[in-house]
Amino acid sequence: MRHVEVVCTGNICRSPIGEVVLRAKLADAGIDDVVVTSSGTGGWHVGDPMDHRASAALARRGYDGSAHRAQEFHGGWFAERDLVLAMDSGHLSALRRRGGADLAVPVELFAETDVPDPYYGDDRGFDDVLDQIEKAADAWVGRLKD
Repeated sequence: MRHVEVVCTGNICRSPIGEVVLRAKLADAGIDDVVVTSSGTGGWHVGDPMDHRASAALARRGYDGSAHRAQEFHGGWFAERDLVLAMDSGHLSALRRRGGADLAVPVELFAETDVPDPYYGDDRGFDDVLDQIEKAADAWVGRLKD
């Protein structure tokens, strides 16, 4: 089994959307040897469900994010992951610092460009983020197929 971790700031908006969408798209493609989880660079929301606006955006497109509970990424997890995907360049830098110079696992951006944080905006921002994440997840499905 391969393990992919999706990371954002608090693990209540972007990374859980990424986790749910990537998991669904992998399943639709018949790829059953990849486990997808998500976490945040900080622990402010540990144990909380995903933001209700993120969950609502997912539900509008047929995804279910109801089981999500936020967790904080721990440096020791690098040894247990095969790929770590950051939602923006700030997360990417933070993860690479945590991993140190001997980081053996690939740490990359989830999308071609930073996925913006919709937390302080309106509901439309969550739909826009979901659009970007769905497109990026399609590309990851192609890469993880091999």
